[in-house]
Amino acid sequence: MNAEMTFDNNALALQLFGSHHRNLARIEQKMEVAINARGNEVTITGDEDAVEATGRVLTGLYVRLEDGKEVGAEDVEAVLRMATAAGGDIDDANLTIKTYKRHISPRSPVQADYLRAIDEYNLVFGEGPAGAGKTYLAVAKAAERLINGSVDRIILSRPAVEAGEQLGFLPGDMRDKVDPYLRPLYDALHDMMPESKVAKCMERGDIEVAPLAFMRGRTLSNACVILDEAQNTTPVQMKMFLTRLGENSSMVITGDLSQVDLPHGVRSGLRGAMETIAGVRGVSFVTFTNADVVRHPLVSRIVHAYGEAESQRKSGARYGAHYDNAKDADNGAGADDET
Repeated sequence: MNAEMTFDNNALALQLFGSHHRNLARIEQKMEVAINARGNEVTITGDEDAVEATGRVLTGLYVRLEDGKEVGAEDVEAVLRMATAAGGDIDDANLTIKTYKRHISPRSPVQADYLRAIDEYNLVFGEGPAGAGKTYLAVAKAAERLINGSVDRIILSRPAVEAGEQLGFLPGDMRDKVDPYLRPLYDALHDMMPESKVAKCMERGDIEVAPLAFMRGRTLSNACVILDEAQNTTPVQMKMFLTRLGENSSMVITGDLSQVDLPHGVRSGLRGAMETIAGVRGVSFVTFTNADVVRHPLVSRIVHAYGEAESQRKSGARYGAHYDNAKDADNGAGADDET
């Protein structure tokens, strides 16, 4: 099947195609079609469904350009992910978050569901692998709400648990001691807002970044509250944090249950909360997968490889236990025969 498309604005068409038609080449590869471009016109050749989907991809990207947004390699990947995912809708890429420094759009159908959940629910759990955008999107939403005045402050927190290594005693005052644990939250904030603006908001108390231990006894009102790395909370800590929610506030809990750094035998508060309040009205649970990892493509492959290795390890452990049980049964039978 052949389909032809014409883009009215030649300058935007050139941006759409990319330098040396790099964007078109990526779309060809992903959609398994052939695209021939001349001037501001393209001809798409391939399977009927693929040709139609490719047309939607090109139209969606062109509309982004018409709206004054950029179309870089990451944006192309995002729209392609939307187009090829089951249940994905290219229009979901227009769920744009507007902050001081950039406009941020979801890059997968699950990210789009996550943003809608944050808009619609007072308490949202986002669980899944590293690089899926759980914390980044939550901080972006919080920054947007602070900018447009719908909340008075942002409160960002995470447990001070070390990832597999003991750092010992850190020098300096209390802030110097806890800042290393909270650095990822600062990084996300600085990606949304100028550093001077972040500093001024923190001085006024409009933005607060604090370890989980500092939340006890407080009521968090008129705020966007985010708890990061929640897999490293204990059940007692999680219950304490969830009950801090005050008037006109919303809360987002993010974590990855495959990266629990708690001492052996200590149950994750995130897992407990997801099981305990699963049926509570007003709470939304969004689960990310390896397909939602939007960092460097290699990160997605690394996450997938570790997942496969973990599955094989568990399968081997089950097989080993089954083998040992069978061996014990055989030994028992032999003993009875000898008797």
